[in-house]
Amino acid sequence: MLQQVSDGFFATRFGDPPFDVLALPGWMRTVSDFDQMLHGMAALAIDLPGFGGAQPPPPTSWSIRQYADALVPALTNFEVPPVVVGHSFGGRVALQLAHTHPDLIRALILTGVPQLVARTKAKSSLKHRSVRFLHQMRLISDARIESWKRQHGSSDYRNAEGVMREVLVKAVNENYEEQLCSLSVPTVFVWGERDTAAPLADVRRALELVPKGMGSLRVLEGVGHLTPTEAPDSIASAILGRSTA
Repeated sequence: MLQQVSDGFFATRFGDPPFDVLALPGWMRTVSDFDQMLHGMAALAIDLPGFGGAQPPPPTSWSIRQYADALVPALTNFEVPPVVVGHSFGGRVALQLAHTHPDLIRALILTGVPQLVARTKAKSSLKHRSVRFLHQMRLISDARIESWKRQHGSSDYRNAEGVMREVLVKAVNENYEEQLCSLSVPTVFVWGERDTAAPLADVRRALELVPKGMGSLRVLEGVGHLTPTEAPDSIASAILGRSTA
């Protein structure tokens, strides 16, 4: 069941109010990923703008901060600050919400969030640099450079179009070290052992930045990146643990 939570935002309801959980899906995923995870809970799950659910794309290439700011009015639907669950891209937004509005959030459950900490960027190949140079010099057409990008870009990049591709490019160039260092909301990192999009080694590095007592890690053996559908009961357990804390 859909419920309007603010101007232009609709949430899928799980259970009846008062709601105490807000869930945000990953990049180009929808709230259907949470069907089993949130079953039996009093929760709201929101399809983020441009992710193919109930929300259209944002008017411009939003940053993570802009996604988070847009969700602030939705938090007024909660009688008490909720536990916010964020998977992948949704986890970036959730972490930013906790950074800018910690008073509106009781706890965080983050799972499969890529690039929490900065990585050393690999130098692009000579071929890649040459193609970009030729395009800048107008020796390669826009259509040809687009075809080249679709052949060599990530699957997410190839599948994104228009403003959502710009959102993706902006997101992958961000990291969240500042947000981690200032984290003041109890946070559980629930991670798939086999997650290649957000490697376990990265979240261990991220935890080193979190203030003492604010973060804990649960590793899910044999689980990959899509934790909400691969291990819904494990995330539900983490939610319930924070809901009653």
